[in-house]
This record gives sequence, C-alpha cells and structure tokens, in this order.
Amino acid sequence: MFSLTSSMRTWLVRQQSVDTIRKLHITAVCEAARKGTREKARKKKVKVEVKKVGFIPHNQRDKKVNLQRENLHFDDSWKQVPQDNVFILKYYRWPIYTVAEAIQCHRETHHTSMYNEPNAQLNVHIELDMRAEKKNRFVDNFQRMAMIPHKFEHGEERKILVFAKGNEQISEAREAGASLVGGIELIKDITNGELLLTDYQYVIAHPNILPELVALRGLMKRKFPNPRSETLGTNLAEMIERFSNGISYSATKDEHQQDFGLISTSVGTLEMATEQLEENLRSLLQDVDSVRPKREGERFIKRVLLKSPPSSERLKIDAFRYVPEFYTKTSTKANEAENLEEDIEKQKAVVAQ
Repeated sequence: MFSLTSSMRTWLVRQQSVDTIRKLHITAVCEAARKGTREKARKKKVKVEVKKVGFIPHNQRDKKVNLQRENLHFDDSWKQVPQDNVFILKYYRWPIYTVAEAIQCHRETHHTSMYNEPNAQLNVHIELDMRAEKKNRFVDNFQRMAMIPHKFEHGEERKILVFAKGNEQISEAREAGASLVGGIELIKDITNGELLLTDYQYVIAHPNILPELVALRGLMKRKFPNPRSETLGTNLAEMIERFSNGISYSATKDEHQQDFGLISTSVGTLEMATEQLEENLRSLLQDVDSVRPKREGERFIKRVLLKSPPSSERLKIDAFRYVPEFYTKTSTKANEAENLEEDIEKQKAVVAQ
C-alpha cells in the first residue's frame, strides 16, 4: 500500500511538472494568437470615414486624365473641291468668298423678309497659330487697338484721359476729342483723390510729362502709358483718334490647346458701303499681322470668317489678299531699314530745333 501511494505521488508530481512546462511553452503562442484576433476584430468595428468632396471645376481636377481633344486648327485641304453649288459641306472643302460676296450674302439673309436686321454688325473671327519663334513657346495673349479709316458706332464707352505739358499739346489733344486734358495739376488731383482713374478707359501721355507721371505708376498699373501699347507718343491727335474710333480686339489662347488663338471683333455694320467695310477689314488684318512671330515659312493667320448675328452662317474669306501669307526675313529687313531712316530724320529734326 505504501509503495503504491508513493508511486502515485511520484506520477502526480511528474504530471504536474509536465503540465507546467507545457504551459510555459504554449502561453506565449496563445497570447500572440489572441492578440492578432483582437486586432482584427477591432479593425472590423472601425467605421470607414468617407470624405465628402464638393464640386471641383474642370480646370482644377486631376490633370493626369489625358482626354483626346479635337484639334481646333481647321484643315479641310484633304477634302475634294465641290463641282457645283449644291453639296453637303462636311464632305467638301469650305468655299472661299471675296469680302464683297460675303457681305452681300449677309445682307440677303438680314433682309426685312428674313431676319429683318439690315443694320446688323459685321463680325470677323480670326484664327491664329500662337506658336512663337521657338516651337515649344507660345505667343502671349495680347490686346490692341487697330486704327480704321471709316468709323462706326461700336457701342462702347471710351473716355480718354490725356497728360501733356505745354499749351500747344494741350490744345491739340482737346481739338482731337479727348475727354479730359491736363498736366501737373491733373496729377495732383489724382494723387489727392479728387479725380478717379477708373472713370476713364484709356490714358494717353506726351513724353514731355513722363518724369512727373512716374508718381502715378502704382495707381495706374497696366494703364500706365508706354510705347508698346501705343499710349505714349508725340502725335496726340492720332493716338486719340485711334482709341476713340478704332477697333478694340484681343487674342486669347485656348485653355487646352495653347497653339490656337482666336480674335472676335466687329469691323462695321451692314448698312455701310462694301468698300468701307473692306478697308476696315484690311486695316484690322494688317494690325494683327504686325505682331506676327518670326516663324519663317509658316502661317500666323490660319483662317478668317465673316459672321453677322443673329445669323449663324460663317463665310470664309481669303485673308492673304491683304496680308502676306508667310513670314520672310527679307521683308523685315526692308522694314527695319525704313524705320532706321525715319529715326535718323526725326533725330535731325530735333537737332535742328
């Protein structure tokens, strides 16, 4: 009995020690397993927060999306020429009209029996290739005023402020039709706040008052007269005539196609004589061509269309009857020589005075 009891005790002690050792080895594994299971359970319970995003304008969205956009430079040279005057336009080349023919077509559609708008505006749409001299560069958007031989009612308020010194220059500006003309006293009134520059659309100045006018550079900002915008010069009468009766136009690049620019402006009304409208159009095209980039052998003006609202009809004309089609270095050299001769003559006149 004693030996059985002792052997039982020995067995129990051994069994307890084995269980203890087994627990020592298994406890860490079990705890790790439980920890992983708990973390997974917690993650399942976490609510996914969805961020609400408002409307995003198209020009602020992700730019990685590359959409295939249609080329805005219209080219129908690969299409066949129509053989008669009845054809589906999208399958053939656009017919090219003379300016007189296009004006006559618009007059017929605006007859009293149709649109009944005999004095409608004649608008011109000029499509440009805005690539600069280097192909990876583009011409900046520009705004100009083209001087025209025949004025018309443009429907814009154009108040002109002129700065000049000397009785002769002031009287010349007043006779030309400036809204307000003055010198140093006018600069003082603007500085003191008695006169607002925002009441005037254009500011013109004579070079003799430029040193005093520098004090207003911060107030004028882009309106400050300079030769590039043709608001600073000695011929005040011509500048006033240009800004009061000229054609105001601006060339803007397309947001998605930087090499495409568009000018949309008016050259007169349908009741004006055909010759007058053609001369206004010629002056406008020549002014646009004066800012042509120096790209030899390539067109700057791509297409010119005549349109007259409310009609949606667009008639293509040949612009290269009035301006050269391609840029050539020889023509620019001749112009530079002429400008140099003019500058020399002006300097001689100044010295003689």
